Amino acid sequence: MLVIGREVGEVIVIADNIRIQVMGIERSGQVRFGIMAPREVEVHRVEVYKRIKEQAQDKAQA
Repeated sequence: MLVIGREVGEVIVIADNIRIQVMGIERSGQVRFGIMAPREVEVHRVEVYKRIKEQAQDKAQA
């Protein structure tokens, strides 16, 4: 795992086509990100990704 410190407005680049920008940091410590990626790249929070995978697995077993 790569751990990178960034300030608001700074960007991390993955490959040539994915950019993650720090949009803000709330008082609670929550960090807000903006993700710019091609439409064909799916971007999900991990809990949503797990749910999608579980539903696909359930359909495959049915």
